[in-house]
Amino acid sequence: MVSWTLGMRRRRRRDGFARMLHKLTPTWRAPARIVLTAFFVGIMIGTGLLMLPAATAPGYQTTFVDALFTATSALCVVGLAAVDTAVHWSFLGQVIILCLVQVGGLGIMMLAAVFGLLVSRRVGLRLQITAQTESHGLGLGDFRSLALNVARLSLFFEAVTAVLLTARFWLGYDYTFPQALWFGVFHAVAAFNQAGFALFSDSMMGFAADPWICLPVIVTAIAGALGFPVLVELRRRLRTPRRWNLHTKITVITSGLLLVVGFLLITALEWNNPNTLGPLSPGGKLLAGFFHGTMPRSAGFNSVDVGQMNEATLLGTMVLMFIGGGSVSTAGGIKVTTFALLLFVLVAEARGDSKVNVMGRTIPATTQRQAISVALISLGVVVVGTMVLLTITDFGLPVVMFEVVSAFGVVGLSTGVTPDLPPAGHVLITALMFAGRLGPVTLAAALALRERSLRYELPEERPIVG
Repeated sequence: MVSWTLGMRRRRRRDGFARMLHKLTPTWRAPARIVLTAFFVGIMIGTGLLMLPAATAPGYQTTFVDALFTATSALCVVGLAAVDTAVHWSFLGQVIILCLVQVGGLGIMMLAAVFGLLVSRRVGLRLQITAQTESHGLGLGDFRSLALNVARLSLFFEAVTAVLLTARFWLGYDYTFPQALWFGVFHAVAAFNQAGFALFSDSMMGFAADPWICLPVIVTAIAGALGFPVLVELRRRLRTPRRWNLHTKITVITSGLLLVVGFLLITALEWNNPNTLGPLSPGGKLLAGFFHGTMPRSAGFNSVDVGQMNEATLLGTMVLMFIGGGSVSTAGGIKVTTFALLLFVLVAEARGDSKVNVMGRTIPATTQRQAISVALISLGVVVVGTMVLLTITDFGLPVVMFEVVSAFGVVGLSTGVTPDLPPAGHVLITALMFAGRLGPVTLAAALALRERSLRYELPEERPIVG
């Protein structure tokens, strides 16, 4: 009797929370406005904290634009830096940056998950039942459990990586244990949250051939880029891939293919480049190639000088940065599921299929339109941002476009021109980081939540295509 009563109370609380959230979000504008406002307020708080004199190292001065740029980059888990993170900021400043990265990474995963739940409330009853079946009954009332699970998974990967990195920094290099511990924790949190901030002026270039440093960073970056739903599904059904839901299958397969393509592309193109992989041993070249094949997916660290890469390598890296990582993850870009859906649409069109069928499932036409919209709008933002930055700077097209794609894809890789941009350029990159972090998420939710059914059909007429 007692257990039944407690169960009824829990159901009432869950149902009450669901009804309240549903009333507060009658359209997509309410959740989108809440998210944008929350991140804007967080950026302003971070900017104010970084403006404190104690946050800046002795001998340096922090302008408002530098603080705003750094706070946006940290909270949006990008990693681009207008000043040298290793020397410009004091220990307090670095702690503030780390806290912003952690809050931003956890926040974007939770908010993206909530958006997904909101979308599930707006679809029809039959699709709701299907969605609940695919997500193992996850509903709006499970928000508290959702938040706790996101935090647990994040802290697990960060803790394991921090232990490995701390041990290596302490035992393998000339660092005291407190220094090694701080380096390990900072880079573990930055890696899982896909923020390319490093406490070394040359990022990870000093450890290019050290697998004990590079491999833990690679693994935790891959895990963070897969996304919370995929990590939960893998934890439950790792040994039974046939029972994975469609989202997990698409994310894992596409992410794996992109990792292989990135590794082969960068290793092959840079193998003999004397300014990047050339001086390394064959094993070091493979490790650095794998490292740089992974980082463009949104992690943003570099173990060789990106500014010395061939233009073909930079172009391939830009494509990987634009695609990004998995949905409901700390990664940016248009997301691998969006990219995969576009490929599925192309294959179906090439075959002449009337519907897009993938792994025993039919992709709804609305989902196809959403993927196309997200990709085209994102491409438009990158083109406009590139044009503006070309206008206000003297840098060439490859360098400028790389900087814009890295900012919008919330990656953090740079050819080294970020500190040399004028204040107007820093403001533009700040806006692109903010748009890249929240734009695809809120846009996808907006398109889904605004979905409506027409009770009539108009006559068909086909314009000429091509």
